Amino acid sequence: QVQLVESGGGLVQPGGSLRLSCAASGNIFSRYDMSWYRQAPGKQRELVATITSGGTTNYADSMKGRFTISRDNAKNTVYLQMNSLKPEDTAVYYCRARRLPEYYWGQGTQVTVSS
Repeated sequence: QVQLVESGGGLVQPGGSLRLSCAASGNIFSRYDMSWYRQAPGKQRELVATITSGGTTNYADSMKGRFTISRDNAKNTVYLQMNSLKPEDTAVYYCRARRLPEYYWGQGTQVTVSS
């Protein structure tokens, strides 16, 4: 069992930056592929970025060049650095841990981009 706790969300102006964190319980964090998803009101949850257990990263096209996912296995934490934020980035951001067949989700953190 893995528990995930996201933090770092909030209100930011367009063009601003935020760094989200997702802290995981357990001692085998390094074996999980970690992802960030987001869900805007009235929309389906979508993948933002993934970092594998081996450190390979992948991004949704609309986030490439603006968002950076990273992990610190010593701290059992995955991060999402978000730059050049736009109003359309407003959503609840969720962390997910995957090690098939297991999936675990965090409770989400709200990001609002508005002037």
